[in-house]
Amino acid sequence: MPAASNSPTGARSRVPGLDNAIAFIGGGNMARSLIGGLVSRGRPATAIRVAEPVAALRDALQQDFGVHCAEHASAAAEGADVWVLAVKPQVMREVCTALLPLAQARRPLVVSIAAGITTAQLERWLGGDLPVVRAMPNTPALLGAGITGLFANARTDAAQRADADELLQAVGPTVWIDDEATMDAVTAVSGSGPAYVFLLAEAMQAAGVAQGLSPDAARALVQQTLLGASTMLVEQSEPADVLRARVTSPGGTTQAAIETFEAGGFRELVDRAIAAATERGRQLSAAND
Repeated sequence: MPAASNSPTGARSRVPGLDNAIAFIGGGNMARSLIGGLVSRGRPATAIRVAEPVAALRDALQQDFGVHCAEHASAAAEGADVWVLAVKPQVMREVCTALLPLAQARRPLVVSIAAGITTAQLERWLGGDLPVVRAMPNTPALLGAGITGLFANARTDAAQRADADELLQAVGPTVWIDDEATMDAVTAVSGSGPAYVFLLAEAMQAAGVAQGLSPDAARALVQQTLLGASTMLVEQSEPADVLRARVTSPGGTTQAAIETFEAGGFRELVDRAIAAATERGRQLSAAND
């Protein structure tokens, strides 16, 4: 766990529990999910502000949740004690630079959900001496079924960590990471992970059709199988290897399939894929510095 520190000199007094205004800088899908989760948990819409340059997205957020929306980041961030940076990594530096004077005057808790952008980069772009939490949610957050990896810099105190945790738990459970260098691995495992499951689903459906199933039957069988297996992983105490062994009868159909996977280098392929995604996260950080 990162060492907690007191708020920097001149920091504003904050009330734990997200009692003050939250500003979302960016109103895309992930921001929308967080806003919806917060409102459903009782967070007043009047305490949520969103900066979004696309008028259609602003209108939809206002209509669906009753939150205040503005075109420019400073209009939303003014008066807010928590800023959620929900913009693309490629424009993060530009957005932070524009907010620097306000960040130094306000000294908010900054929470970023941009892949590959480090807390040190964010703090530097915002002028320094700020509490920054780096978060990596994944796309099931759109359904309230996500998971988020979190890392806090040393300037983030215990109350601010609790605020960030409460914020991200609006879309699913959270996991705190001690070493920021491993946040790229979080991105590779859970941030990108849903796409791996979708790829597996595609391959299983195609294989089922090749064995004579109709496309509709193959799709239904694969969807419910993946849902059921995921539910077992979450709700039962046994680890994945134990659950796999339990359904793999010696000499049976499952063993035949598992042996084929193993002979084809399945584990090594997954390892290389996640390593490639991790490296890409590091490259994103370097490219945007």
